[in-house]
Amino acid sequence: MDTSTRQRWLAVLANSPIERLLELLPPALPAAPRWLRRAESGLMMLQGRSGGSGARFNLGEISVSRASCQIGDHVGHGWVRGGDGRHAELIAQADALLQDPARHSQLMEQWITPLAAELSERRAERSREAAASKVEFFTMVRGE
Repeated sequence: MDTSTRQRWLAVLANSPIERLLELLPPALPAAPRWLRRAESGLMMLQGRSGGSGARFNLGEISVSRASCQIGDHVGHGWVRGGDGRHAELIAQADALLQDPARHSQLMEQWITPLAAELSERRAERSREAAASKVEFFTMVRGE
């Protein structure tokens, strides 16, 4: 399992609404995973970069929830913005199941593909809304 693939599915799960995860995930989730860390909330420091690529600086803190579980031989971790511990627990369970080679392709097709498409559509819609409110400024040259 390469890191970029895992990062992709974790990003999709973390940016998907919990209501959608509750629709898709439960049929495949185990009844009682072994919890290494039940959901807990805390603060995390966000960093920015001057000009996007310059020196790092502390931008501020954000509330996050995290959870970790073990299903079979696989350990799953879930992190999500905000204080919704249930969301972090669902992500952790999904992460553990997605690491299982026997179930990986089936779960990617059932979960990640539709969630990624929905996420892409939500981002495109926000982009269209922002573009619709764009204001064009122009400069008039005086004295010519």
